[in-house]
Amino acid sequence: MQISITFKNMDPSDALKSTVQDKFDKLDKMLDRPADAHIVLSKEKIRYIADINFYCDKLKIHAKEESENMYSAIDILSDKVKSQIRKHKEKVRRHLSGDKQSIKTNPEQFMESENATA
Repeated sequence: MQISITFKNMDPSDALKSTVQDKFDKLDKMLDRPADAHIVLSKEKIRYIADINFYCDKLKIHAKEESENMYSAIDILSDKVKSQIRKHKEKVRRHLSGDKQSIKTNPEQFMESENATA
């Protein structure tokens, strides 16, 4: 995974860079293809903001987290991205398996809407 980190209104530190690298390298194992992540870490008054633009093939994720501590903002941001990746993979898997839940659970409703259009 290619990760670029930008710092706004704060001093860049190696500890923050290594924390970001560790958190998002774990996400790379969930992906089938190489990914690019652009992470912006910023400080505004008393709050810290972590923002990510994540690109992998057809998957594009944008997430933002605000907190009073930069490390907690990074943790929560990585959890958000992880859940979005899981959601996307589940959606793709469900689509490829042909599991059309709405038709299977309510076949009479599907037939009624089909008859109404005819």
